[in-house]
Amino acid sequence: MHGLRSSPGVSRRQILIRAAKATGLGAAAAFLPLDTALGEKTKMSPPSFKYAMCNETFGDWPFERSFAMVAECGYRGIEIAPFTLAEYASDISAKRRAEVRRLAQRHGLEVVGLHWLLAKTKGFHLTSADAAVRRKTADYLGELARLCADLGGRIMVLGSPKQRDLAPGMSKADGLKHAADTLHAALPVLEKTNVTVALEPLAPVETNFLNTAADAVELMKLVDSARCRLHLDCKAMVAEPMPIPDVIRKYRKEMVHFHANDPNRQGPGFGKLDFKPIMKALADIDYRGWVSVEVFDYSPGVERLTRESIEYMRRCAQ
Repeated sequence: MHGLRSSPGVSRRQILIRAAKATGLGAAAAFLPLDTALGEKTKMSPPSFKYAMCNETFGDWPFERSFAMVAECGYRGIEIAPFTLAEYASDISAKRRAEVRRLAQRHGLEVVGLHWLLAKTKGFHLTSADAAVRRKTADYLGELARLCADLGGRIMVLGSPKQRDLAPGMSKADGLKHAADTLHAALPVLEKTNVTVALEPLAPVETNFLNTAADAVELMKLVDSARCRLHLDCKAMVAEPMPIPDVIRKYRKEMVHFHANDPNRQGPGFGKLDFKPIMKALADIDYRGWVSVEVFDYSPGVERLTRESIEYMRRCAQ
């Protein structure tokens, strides 16, 4: 910038404004990116997503080891399956909860929340015709919400297909009514803990209740609370009547959480599902939530799944 030398008390921004005025851009250039103000071309950065890993992937690894690897690979969050801590949330001491939260923080990780909420438990059912069972289930969801909050999480993914199946002869309408009743009863604790239940549609091969995003949104509207939203999962969305990117765009206002995986039950990039249009759809809707990797088939190896899943998604997001 010939003839525009810096002097005491003159900032670089002021120098740029002078240069911009000299080229006809005017003082408004002060509010443009620095390189734009000088007439240089800029390149938009790819969207930055928050990636997390589901902890049951690591089996019997100590949390110290698994958290360290998750952080090393570039994830910012860890999502917890309660059964990796104890069979029932009520069995997890305050001391243990605090230890796990501190361990995550020590590795620079945020506890996203919980999933597999009712897995490996007995006596709970979302759509039971028995009001006492629904009340017991609601109470347990409240206990899970307290656990989630104690760990620092804010999301509870409600999948648990076998604990929500419609009983033989039960109609979808009755199932929705019973599920809404259960979730309504859990709302006071959800609101107190600031935890959100994210309803997860799952394919018919896994359950006969809430098979599509439309089904989950129908239940969400019955519950009618900010503490009950929609969760989308790639493996499950393959069974939707529309392409995954279209599902994401259609339900952008309802969605609060996202699971990334392949229909082959392995990680993103380990099968045939192309994540480029999926990541583009998430970017298009300005998705600010977590993208959590959830794997069910660990045959490629835990280390490969953890490292290559995030590497693949980052490439697809560029």
